[in-house]
Amino acid sequence: MGRQKKMVKKVKELMSEREKIRNIGIVAHIDHGKTTLTDNLLAGAGMISEDLAGEQLFMDFDEEEQERGITIDAANVSMVHDFDNDNYLINLIDTPGHVDFGGDVTRAMRAVDGAVVVVDAVEGSMPQTETVLRQAIKENVKPVLFINKVDRLINELELSPQEMQQKFISVIEEVNEKVTGMIEDEEKKKEWKVSVNDGSVAFGSALYNWALSFPHMEETGISFKEIIDHCRNEEHLELHKKSPLHQIVLNMVIRHLPNPLTAQEYRIPTIWDGDLERDVGEQMVACDPDGETAFMVTDISVDPHAGEVATGRLFSGTLKEGMELEINGVPGKNRIQQVGIFMGPDRVDVNKVPAGNIVAVTGLKEAIAGSTASSTEMTPFESIKHISEPVVTVAVEAKNMNDLPKLIEVLRQVSKEDPTVEVEINEETGEHLISGMGELHLEVVTHRIERDKGVPIQTSEPIVVYRETVTGNAGPVEARSPNGHNRFYIEVEPLPDQAVQEIKEGNATMDMPETKRREVLKEAGMSKKNAKNVKSLHNSNAFVDRTKGVQYLRDTIELVLEAFEDAMDSGPLAGEPCRGVMIKLDDVKLHEDAVHRGPAQVIPAVRKAIHSTIEDAKPTLLEPMQEVYVHTPQETMGSASREIQSRRGRIENMGQEGDLSVIEGKAPVAEMFGFAGDIRSATEGRAMWSTEPADFEEVPQNIQTELIKEIRERKGLKVETPKSD
Repeated sequence: MGRQKKMVKKVKELMSEREKIRNIGIVAHIDHGKTTLTDNLLAGAGMISEDLAGEQLFMDFDEEEQERGITIDAANVSMVHDFDNDNYLINLIDTPGHVDFGGDVTRAMRAVDGAVVVVDAVEGSMPQTETVLRQAIKENVKPVLFINKVDRLINELELSPQEMQQKFISVIEEVNEKVTGMIEDEEKKKEWKVSVNDGSVAFGSALYNWALSFPHMEETGISFKEIIDHCRNEEHLELHKKSPLHQIVLNMVIRHLPNPLTAQEYRIPTIWDGDLERDVGEQMVACDPDGETAFMVTDISVDPHAGEVATGRLFSGTLKEGMELEINGVPGKNRIQQVGIFMGPDRVDVNKVPAGNIVAVTGLKEAIAGSTASSTEMTPFESIKHISEPVVTVAVEAKNMNDLPKLIEVLRQVSKEDPTVEVEINEETGEHLISGMGELHLEVVTHRIERDKGVPIQTSEPIVVYRETVTGNAGPVEARSPNGHNRFYIEVEPLPDQAVQEIKEGNATMDMPETKRREVLKEAGMSKKNAKNVKSLHNSNAFVDRTKGVQYLRDTIELVLEAFEDAMDSGPLAGEPCRGVMIKLDDVKLHEDAVHRGPAQVIPAVRKAIHSTIEDAKPTLLEPMQEVYVHTPQETMGSASREIQSRRGRIENMGQEGDLSVIEGKAPVAEMFGFAGDIRSATEGRAMWSTEPADFEEVPQNIQTELIKEIRERKGLKVETPKSD
């Protein structure tokens, strides 16, 4: 306890010295060594025993993480590092590597200014490496590179110094290619490239707690030959003493990753759409601790003793116990009860925290991950857009009917804690749907409902979430309201693919200034007229108002948009969400008396017209796909390929890396259940594999009719596809 108290005292002293703060995330493909690296950084800072570093997995403190041997939740820790006889505060977030928990990575990137990208020296840059880099660059988070597991190149692969050097060059080139490919500004491309010579690349072994960088080799005279000799002789302790990992990596962080003063100057315009020259805008750019409070919540967790804990980045002002904050979109104010920092599993109260830090507070009951909390009314931060969409669903029921009210409350809490989980509550049937990123994601969520929330549940087999879209144009179709007094004329056409992508990635939203949104959509393939008249972007669909001078439409448009969203949430083919559909309102005839154009008249009429028009526009079903990457010995390559192909998958590329065959393929999510066990059997347990989300593709026509029938039966809809609802 004494060790932690000393650390907290130092952290509190450094919180106000913004030049000496680094907010960083550790990101990587699964099993490339993030959490082992973090252990060693903490050991170097004196927070855990050096003997246990690399084995303790201090940041994987949840019992499920320990059982499965993977990071599931992003975990925060604040620590102090000595650099050039000066103390620096490192606020670090260890993020998950498994693709199912990518939402935690996305949210963590909003809170940090720099990222240590960890790459396995043997496997090199992998699919999830690219994904986490994309998430970082999108949030204007600067990367540095740590090439891990170098000991394996020496002892297992027995590479010569020249071969090792070539391997490093190859990894660095791959990472730089990805970084520069995601950046438009030429000057920034040069600045953000990682390089051995300037020390923004380090390499070593997180397991054995040693690392090297070019500046360190110059300072100490350690040669590459020495490293190889020590490794071959299993003299890892000597290596650690000569070249301790925490010192090399955190020196690299301090030299090359920005402090909040520098970072907020260029990050705020990326993540906030307000006026930068007024009040809170100027204060955030300046990281002003005396300004108005502007706090972005990136994570919600539950403390059994203190209730909900909102963790996030404080961009201006100072958070103090007892102060009241507004939460965007929520009336009234929330009073802060405790202000603290995370030290891994422990949250330590510190009473107040100034701008530029990552902070945990209790009392913000109305906040969700993505909320803006502020001391004054302000434009909220850009919403955090997750790269992947929920594609797998399970039905959940309480085992005991008396637990039903508690289950409903728990499900609402789950969707608040993890915005990548979608929850659909049916209070009439008692069956509720949870949608997530994959099979593992839902396994973890449902297990925690029972373990942490104390509600025994039973779940269905996982079900894939499909999408509905149109491949042709149709309309205008006329729909009358039930009372016959109102008429709506609606057309439909496919939304350009690029526009779908821009909406999905959050580059076009209804929150942004209209001129900016119009420009993005025009460049993405929408006509000038349509882009100008967009009234709603719901999921990856657009509603365009093409009417002119219609009386009473201004009073009715909210109901029309509500009907549009309803229709997009449940399409006419199988009640699945729509995607890439553009609905155009051509004309409207409305009754002059408001009583005759209320919700009961407008919503059913517009929804019916939209579904009817979609059915005339060559509708089709889309299924979520996954990229599949398999590394396997040559002799089991055929079995591994057949395993992918037998699941309606296709092989897109095959190659060789050392003595391993590399297979790149693509397969439908629906066919990938149970893949882990089957690929293990097919390759006698010798294959390494991973998957990545790969957007949606049209379901083959020969199975589409039967699939729609199955989905409709499961949902209790009429089995024959109706003309309209």
